[in-house]
Amino acid sequence: MTKEPTAAPAVVCDMTDAPDTGAERLAEYGRLFDAAFVARERTPDGGIRWVLRADPGIEAWAADLAVRENACCAFLTNTVTVVAEHVHWDATVIDDPSARAVLDLLFELPDRRWDSPEAVYQEWDSLGVPILIQDGAVARPATEAEALTGPRSEPL
Repeated sequence: MTKEPTAAPAVVCDMTDAPDTGAERLAEYGRLFDAAFVARERTPDGGIRWVLRADPGIEAWAADLAVRENACCAFLTNTVTVVAEHVHWDATVIDDPSARAVLDLLFELPDRRWDSPEAVYQEWDSLGVPILIQDGAVARPATEAEALTGPRSEPL
């Protein structure tokens, strides 16, 4: 019996069930990096690693954020581990040009934490990776404003 190959996940950011908005998530990354960022590096498996100080609460904070990223971006795998006095946040993606471009953007995120959410969204949008939101019973690509602040609360 041969095993059917599993389909690669879509390269989309599905924020339909996210407890936060794009702008809130970017701000949280900024706070995490301000609190604990030490370094970043490329890993031998083609991924990236952020190295954070293992101060009290940093591992749990990073792990919670990584779980939310894994939930919205199935093409991305984030793992958080403690190694000596550091927290390692490792991220890898499926073998896809758009997914690798997202990984490159994430690699630069510690330097971009002072950019506006709009600037980061515009770069994300240029990668051609849609951000999905829930609009009533339908999941659809978000506009820039919706991606950053959540879906509109009132119909047009």
